[in-house]
Amino acid sequence: MDQFRNIGIIGRIGSAKVVESIRRLMKFLDDNAMNVILEDRIAEVIPGHNRQVGRSQLLGEMCDLVIVVGGDGSLLGAARKLAKYGVPVLGINRGKLGFLTDISPDEGMEDKVQEVLDGRFITETRFLLDAQVRRGGQPVATLSSLNDVVLHPGKATTMIEFDLYIEGQFVYCQKSDGLIVSTPTGSTAYSLSGGGPIMHPKLDAVVLVPMFPHTLSSRPIVVDGNSEIKLIVSENNKTYPHISCDGQESFTLAPGDVIYIHKKPHKLKLIHPLDHNFYQTCRDKLGWQDQRGV
Repeated sequence: MDQFRNIGIIGRIGSAKVVESIRRLMKFLDDNAMNVILEDRIAEVIPGHNRQVGRSQLLGEMCDLVIVVGGDGSLLGAARKLAKYGVPVLGINRGKLGFLTDISPDEGMEDKVQEVLDGRFITETRFLLDAQVRRGGQPVATLSSLNDVVLHPGKATTMIEFDLYIEGQFVYCQKSDGLIVSTPTGSTAYSLSGGGPIMHPKLDAVVLVPMFPHTLSSRPIVVDGNSEIKLIVSENNKTYPHISCDGQESFTLAPGDVIYIHKKPHKLKLIHPLDHNFYQTCRDKLGWQDQRGV
């Protein structure tokens, strides 16, 4: 257990089930003589916790392991903040799908966490994307994502026009509802809903999925993960489209803005129990048939 001594806990706000699971988790970690540090936002809704409290930066700098209690959205937010610190992240699912948060509180949460503390776990590295917006040649916003970067019309119900370049080479000028630029991690999220392929998390690739394109020949494109992707918002647009990262961070664009998307230098270290199986997760979450020989 010497590998993990200082353990941070991040939880989704506004859920009684999350608070219940965190209380169970704190008791378990206390029984194992672990030093627990709570993120400041979740600490506010757990009165009398008597634990050290800090922001995500403190957790990243001090912790040997961070446990996220919530849904995949909670882990996405934590990943963007913690990736640069290299701290491993473990997810306990209190959401719906659970592609990233794969330990269930109702199925032996303490036993699974014990396995991790004992060193019996799988470590995956997941890359993130950085998206920089430039206006008049000057950077005006930088956002990051674990799942996807999405160019979309915002609140307007209208098509937008943009140019796509990959590695400096012009690909097309498109009119559509936008474009999803997804990592393998995000391929089972919004990209999948838009008709994109499911990508194994170990792939070093990015998929670009057009959203309701005006031409039927526009199809998803899979490119090398190290590619630089450039989007130029057409001057012809009469509305102000948006760029969103993981559906949680957003920035309003102007006609003529240029978005550069590339791999983030820091990767997320994601921990799974030894019995984690990506295809089993797909069967469970996507309803794939599991009746062999029938």
